[in-house]
Amino acid sequence: MKRKIIKIDEEKCNGCGLCAEACHENAIGMIDGKAKLLRDDYCDGLGDCLPVCPTNAISFEEREAAAYDEAAVKANMEKAKQNSPCACPGSNAKTLTRVEAPCASSPTRDLNSQLRQWPVQIKLAPINAPYFDGAKLLIAADCTAYAYGNFHERFIKNHITLIGCPKLDEGDYSEKLTAILRENDIKSVTVVRMEVPCCGGMANAAIKALKDSDKMIPWQIVTISTEGEILD
Repeated sequence: MKRKIIKIDEEKCNGCGLCAEACHENAIGMIDGKAKLLRDDYCDGLGDCLPVCPTNAISFEEREAAAYDEAAVKANMEKAKQNSPCACPGSNAKTLTRVEAPCASSPTRDLNSQLRQWPVQIKLAPINAPYFDGAKLLIAADCTAYAYGNFHERFIKNHITLIGCPKLDEGDYSEKLTAILRENDIKSVTVVRMEVPCCGGMANAAIKALKDSDKMIPWQIVTISTEGEILD
């Protein structure tokens, strides 16, 4: 049947995810940092997603599409609720403001977090965000923050942080990282990986992204041992 349905311009999409949150039918999903219409029969054509999009990436079009299926929508929403009970507002992009705290004399004082943005997972991070403008980018393997005790002060401080595990995460990071480097004013890239072989995927993805971005960006790779020492 021919009906009115949403259309998403991926070139304009900044990956903020506001449209996915606004869609009561879960017809929109975030895939590789971009909003996508998951299935035609999930979209009711009412357009709750249109007014929340900050880049006007969503519009209506009239085309051949499957009819809206309320039963399929309810089944999909129930499945999503069971599989991902905590996923939703926690993936919203936001900038975190850090204020330098005065030095304390107590050796047991809590150390301040140096994290400057959210989310930090490569898979969840938007391609475009204000905090990428002029950023020193840290791309770190998950385990490095556990292995190296002074990770916040040594690596995260004054950086925008992206983390992941090339062994456990599905897919390759290079495409997402390439888009981030290409579409933002990144000043430098620091890759922190573990010495274990599987962690080489993190460095390889970052190097490929740097090459594919067609930009001359200063970069370095730091390797952490399983004993928590910087090897190079």
